Amino acid sequence: MSDDEPARNISGGESGGGAASAFAANDESDAPLVERVVDRLGDRYWQKTYGGQDAFECLVRTVLSQNTSDKASQPAHDALMARYGPASREDFELERASDERRDPRAGEGDLAVALADAHRPDLAETISSAGLYNRKSETIIRLAERVRDEYGSADGFDAFVTDEDPDTVRDSLLDMKGVGPKTADCVLLFAGGRDGVFPVDTHVHRIARRMGFAPPDADHEAVREAIESELPDEKCGFGHTATIQFGRDFCKSRTPACLDDPEACPMADLCAQVGVYPDTGEVVDPDDAAD
Repeated sequence: MSDDEPARNISGGESGGGAASAFAANDESDAPLVERVVDRLGDRYWQKTYGGQDAFECLVRTVLSQNTSDKASQPAHDALMARYGPASREDFELERASDERRDPRAGEGDLAVALADAHRPDLAETISSAGLYNRKSETIIRLAERVRDEYGSADGFDAFVTDEDPDTVRDSLLDMKGVGPKTADCVLLFAGGRDGVFPVDTHVHRIARRMGFAPPDADHEAVREAIESELPDEKCGFGHTATIQFGRDFCKSRTPACLDDPEACPMADLCAQVGVYPDTGEVVDPDDAAD
């Protein structure tokens, strides 16, 4: 992920997606730190639960988002769906009214089949706004071929992600070249709607170690394990998106709100400030601060 701060608010208000799902805060004073943080985020952002996205489209969207911002990856996703996604009557009317030609293999009702047969240079051009488009186009076609060959279609893959044991689904996703832990967990959360899944991106990795609910030297998987072992399952999906939004609003990589004014951060009394030094204005990775 890039350190650029996307403008789109993914966690506040109904426009952020997901279904409203309030949870009860843990009032125990000895509650795990990560739970106290997520409970406080629940007072600030719209509490929600996830699930229901098409699994293969979610997989493609997550690949497009790798090493870039939402601002860059969203147009690439929209262009890909317009060219390769299942066509509606409105699509065909738009095609007649424009010079942009849909891929002739699209419109048959299955995104995985269309992308498995896609001409890679055409796909790369279509998703160019997302950056690293040559590599991403190769990954998307390879994933589409595997989904088509193993599950028959995007619908078959969606049923697998939704209905199978989540550990089995995660292992199968991680066995796909180009799919890492964050991508697998995003598919489980946003498509499968699985409780107890907390994807770890750059924001979550930074904040968990900076605040102190994961060790300073923890890698992404160790952060995930630390969070999921302490946080109730029903709070994980919201906790993931809300932590990202908190990172964009307050706990930025280079300029956290506490750097100039400790009172500016709503988590100030809970945060260990690992790697943040307001007295000198220095900000370093928590792992470097532990040396």
